[in-house]
This record gives sequence, C-alpha cells and structure tokens, in this order.
Amino acid sequence: MRVLLVEDDDGVADALVEALRANGHRPSRVRRGADALIAHRDADVVLLDLGLPDQDGLEVLRKLRKIDPVPVLVLTARGDERTVVRGLRLGADDYLVKPVRLAELLARIDAVARRSAARSQEPEDVVRVSDVEIDLQSRQVVVGGREISLTTKEFDVLAVLARRPGTAVSRQQLMDEVWGNAFVAVSRTLDVHLTQLRAKLDRPGLLHTIRGFGYRLGE
Repeated sequence: MRVLLVEDDDGVADALVEALRANGHRPSRVRRGADALIAHRDADVVLLDLGLPDQDGLEVLRKLRKIDPVPVLVLTARGDERTVVRGLRLGADDYLVKPVRLAELLARIDAVARRSAARSQEPEDVVRVSDVEIDLQSRQVVVGGREISLTTKEFDVLAVLARRPGTAVSRQQLMDEVWGNAFVAVSRTLDVHLTQLRAKLDRPGLLHTIRGFGYRLGE
C-alpha cells in the first residue's frame, strides 16, 4: 500500500519508513501539515502525527476529513483520553500512542485499509442524469443526444460530481480533486467554471447549489 507518513521527527520517520518498506509498503514522508493536505491524494492510508511544526495534527485531520475519505491512523505521543476521543470524533480510523510495536502498527494499517476497501465502490464509466450522459473514460458529455464541448477543468469539475450523482459534494472537496489543494485561493475560479458549465449544459436544476456547503448533480 501507498502509506503517507506525516511526521516531523527525522529519527522516528526514518525508522518507520524503513520498517514499512521492509514489509512491502510504499511509504512517502512529509514533515508539515500543509504538505499532507496536498500529498494525501496519492496515498492509500495516512499515518498522522499530531505534533507538527506548522499546525496541530488534529486541525490537519479536520481539514482532511472535509475532502478525502482516505484512512487516517493517528500515531502520536499524546495519549490523554481527551485527545484520543477528539481525534476519533474528528474522523481518525484508528489511534496509536507512541512508542508502538511494529507488528501492531502493521496490523492496524491492514485493518483500516480493509475497512476502507469494503466501503468503496467503483463508479460507473457512463453516468446518466435525465437526458445528460457523462462518459468518465472518454471525457465526453452528451446532452439531449448532442455532444457538447467542455474545457479540461469544466469536465474535471463535472466528473467529480458525476462520480457521486445525487450526493452533496463540498466546495473544498471539489477544489481538492480538481486543483489538488482545497485550501488555496481558487474559490472564485471554481465559481467561474460552474457558471460556464451550467450555461453549456443548458439544463436548469441539473447542478444544484447547496448554500454554505457545495454542490450536487441531479436530485
């Protein structure tokens, strides 16, 4: 599995990376929370330390949960009950207090990855909503039997929504999946692309705005 380790301590990080690699995983390591909020997209599971140099790990966890369901295993020296409970409530899949035995860590990683895989379902290649067909593989969109032309980013935005038809998708998740970072100043850019997308689709009510949250494709 691709394991993203978010750890600022070089000694701890080097030991974990070596152990993960020796057990068949593909680890990568970042030191800062800001880097984790970008690198998570290439990971099957995230190991998150809470004592990071740029922001608290619990804040990183809160932001991550807004944009990605990737399994997160908190690995930290903070073992007080309040922090453990808060981490789990914020969406951590598991919580381990350092020092941790390697065999237990590997078993926990496997367990959270299995649970995540069981919840995941592959989206359909072609999504149909009313008389709109969205082919996610060929990147073609047909409206009322007529193919329409979209820019790369317009299709990318539509594809994020089409993979979850009828489901609300947050602005942060859209920006993360299309631009690679939910917390950069692209919010206005997203609005422009959505306006153009609605005009080209010419189907009022197809793209719903959920005030204060995000958007939904279809009912």
